[in-house]
Amino acid sequence: MTTANTDAQRLSRLVELDTNTVSDALDFLELPGATLGLRPLWQCPKIVGRASTIQLAPKQADSGLTVHPITSVIAQSVGDDRILVIAGGIEGVSCWGDIVANAAAMKHIRGTVIDGFSRDIEGSEQIGYPVYGRGVTMVSARNRLVQTGSGEPVVVAGVRVAQDDFVIADRCGSVFVPAARIDEVLDIAQRTAAKQAGMVSRVRAGQSVAEAMHDRNFAAVMEERQS
Repeated sequence: MTTANTDAQRLSRLVELDTNTVSDALDFLELPGATLGLRPLWQCPKIVGRASTIQLAPKQADSGLTVHPITSVIAQSVGDDRILVIAGGIEGVSCWGDIVANAAAMKHIRGTVIDGFSRDIEGSEQIGYPVYGRGVTMVSARNRLVQTGSGEPVVVAGVRVAQDDFVIADRCGSVFVPAARIDEVLDIAQRTAAKQAGMVSRVRAGQSVAEAMHDRNFAAVMEERQS
């Protein structure tokens, strides 16, 4: 089995989950990954993919003309499993807009997660391009932000994200999973999802919610994994 096939299977498993369950799995393993505040900026669908990391920073007064941030990463993007993960946004200044959204869509990029803000959000919505971030603004990045790196680890909402880490984002927020730990996280997340589905069924059948949600039922996820 090739690495590409294995990763495709991992993404297929991840797409069946949600951020809540993946966050729970990270908790079991005492791993960071769940973020606060990076939510859909329009009513966009869930996205699942691999991180292409981008680091931004405030432009210095003497830095001169530069290539517009993010454009070079989009131009060089290969494959159809990419999610752009953008760090270094500043309050009230856009890291994203409709032109780069159209360019990303043409390169089959699955979506963008910004530790910052987006402008022209209607343009992303009109073409169905998912954007997650802190909020929307009308203020341009031009002459305010520059790209200082790509393909290297970045810190997004306090979480370290490396190139090719796994990403899942939905209406509850955005979660990052280290590529080296994805198999463990998927295993626990799938067990957790099954346990939680069973709890819902038992509550609907009349079982006390206190009994259904007792800590021992969650602890059983790890016990089963270790047996």
